Amino acid sequence: MEKTDSDEMQGCFGYPLSIFFIVVNEFCERFSYYGMRALLILYFRRFIGWDDNLSTAIYHTFVALCYLTPILGALIADSWLGKFKTIVSLSIVYTIGQAVTAVSSINDLTDFNKDGTPDNLSVHVALSMIGLALIALGTGGIKPCVSAFGGDQFEEGQEKQRNRFFSIFYLAINAGSLISTIVTPMLRVHECGIYSQKACYPLAFGVPAALMAVSLIVFVIGSGMYKKFQPQGNVMGKVVKCIGFALKNRFRHRSKQFPKREHWLDWAKEKYDERLISQIKMVTKVMFLYIPLPMFWALFDQQGSRWTLQATAMSGKIGLLEVQPDQMQTVNAILIVVMVPIMDAVVYPLIAKCGFNFTSLKRMTVGMFLASMAFVMAAIVQLEIDKTLPVFPKQNEVQIKVLNIGNGAMNVSFPGTVVTVSQMSQSDGFMTFDVDKLTSINISSTGSSVIPVTYNFEQGHRHTLLVWAPNNYRVVKDGLNQKPEKGENGIRFINSLNESLNITMGDKVYVNVTSHNASEYQFFSLGTKNITISATQQISQNCTKVLQSSNLEFGSAYTYVIGTQSTGCPELHMFEDISPNTVNMALQIPQYFLITCGEVVFSVTGLEFSYSQAPSNMKSVLQAGWLLTVAVGNIIVLIVAGAGQFSEQWAEYILFAALLLVVCVIFAIMARFYTYVNPAEIEAQFDDDEKKNLEKMNVYSTVTPVSQTQM
Repeated sequence: MEKTDSDEMQGCFGYPLSIFFIVVNEFCERFSYYGMRALLILYFRRFIGWDDNLSTAIYHTFVALCYLTPILGALIADSWLGKFKTIVSLSIVYTIGQAVTAVSSINDLTDFNKDGTPDNLSVHVALSMIGLALIALGTGGIKPCVSAFGGDQFEEGQEKQRNRFFSIFYLAINAGSLISTIVTPMLRVHECGIYSQKACYPLAFGVPAALMAVSLIVFVIGSGMYKKFQPQGNVMGKVVKCIGFALKNRFRHRSKQFPKREHWLDWAKEKYDERLISQIKMVTKVMFLYIPLPMFWALFDQQGSRWTLQATAMSGKIGLLEVQPDQMQTVNAILIVVMVPIMDAVVYPLIAKCGFNFTSLKRMTVGMFLASMAFVMAAIVQLEIDKTLPVFPKQNEVQIKVLNIGNGAMNVSFPGTVVTVSQMSQSDGFMTFDVDKLTSINISSTGSSVIPVTYNFEQGHRHTLLVWAPNNYRVVKDGLNQKPEKGENGIRFINSLNESLNITMGDKVYVNVTSHNASEYQFFSLGTKNITISATQQISQNCTKVLQSSNLEFGSAYTYVIGTQSTGCPELHMFEDISPNTVNMALQIPQYFLITCGEVVFSVTGLEFSYSQAPSNMKSVLQAGWLLTVAVGNIIVLIVAGAGQFSEQWAEYILFAALLLVVCVIFAIMARFYTYVNPAEIEAQFDDDEKKNLEKMNVYSTVTPVSQTQM
């Protein structure tokens, strides 16, 4: 082990001073990672132009790589470079990756004709993929090393301080995550560029790159204060070979004539020393406990997917705040920052004073139970949401509503019902019909003949029947078969004038909306928007062409019909297609609170447990195994999401809750039979035995020559 010039490590309040640099390093690195990750989906979708499915697939592939590469980092640290050099080397790779990703988002890089659009998009795609690959290698490679390296800084007898360090370490992770997910989206919405002003992805990606550079510098500055353990050879290779030999040897001696051994790894004693076998026993015992853990992460990581989608069907007005669906994830980070010190300084000491032995594995069991209950809460909230959701047509159904944009009342007859719609009004919502029974639709008005509607209605879709005279109608297939995503509001325009219009609403343009026709829906965030109408004939030059929308809320859809006043100036008539969300996002707070409490007692404890039960030369390997459970949990979500056939979302939540509850019981039983060990004591015993054996050998080597001389 390398030390500083003084054997006594510098300390502050009973803690090694070196951990200050490690905690700051982790804060900056997590700021860098989560700040960059918060932008990725929108970057893929809006800058590169991929569709939602491809963007999501690339995003999850990247996240999975970030949790698979820790194995490589652990191997490098424990077998080759050591933790310190591994962290420094891969942090350099990490920083380069962040910089390359920032460069890939520079719009002007390939905008040779200066029209605001990259001329060679493949260059941006290639750079971004290279950057993300380097980031995955860097962030994943250092993950198992940083926390284990921090634990290395403590002496024997400092278990309490080391446990507190892991809580502070986890607090730094979530503080970095919280601040970055607020800051980087704010940077993105600014416009920047040399030739054209676009969303400022280079700045939004550049700040995380700068923070990663700061993280590296801070870590290197503390170099002289660290306790640095030298790597002890290819540990993983030895482990694999030892396990393989034990299994092979046990298979060779499977006959009853050979006596049983206490542990299956004892069959490796013919070739490997007892120290290595003992260390592998410790690791395999913990890794066996890891088997149920991915199920926790399968639920936990749905905060960014299922729970965010749930929030899109809810209202974000919480008091004076207007919260977007994807901002609800910050509740977890905020609660972590609050709950970690409360649990560490209040709850755990209080439990200890009550005489209850709240061990690490008991804490982790409670964490699983709380996460399961969080999904029960999510199911309850989903049931409340389902009560307010609009009913969309099934595969063998169509839905139709009538919108009269003419100057007189119209009668529209459907099988079994007749609807009367006055001028510039619509029928009472959408009417649902079985396709096979929708035999005829007729339009009539006072003093006119009956006109049949001829149209091939598409099954499983909503349609709007526009009428403006008995013999003038148009059927429009609506583009919405679900609530607008991300809590946005769908807006379309219908042009009742006799000329084509160009309409601008906010920063979006509806091009060439023809006479008596409807535009496609475009989507807007909450608030009021300016609407500008461009026409050449019917609208007088003296008229105000800039109108204002109503105050948009969350998850609604509206049709704006453009008509004219008696003065010839344009006016808007608003019709509701999908009502705004009414269930408040505040109802998600209890489920976030439960899963955050579960995370605190599960994840923080798991980090400390993995470190405390690992031999000195295998700590990074065990930390990598812990992180691998996160990757497997994400894969479980992808499999369930891909294969799930649930018609009701609440049922999927209940399934996940039930699965984790079953896993929780299994884990509790496994934990009941686990015996805690002190790797340092076991290794110290081996050191003493080796020292005694060495002394005996020295005595023998000195005594023997004397007796020969005397002879």
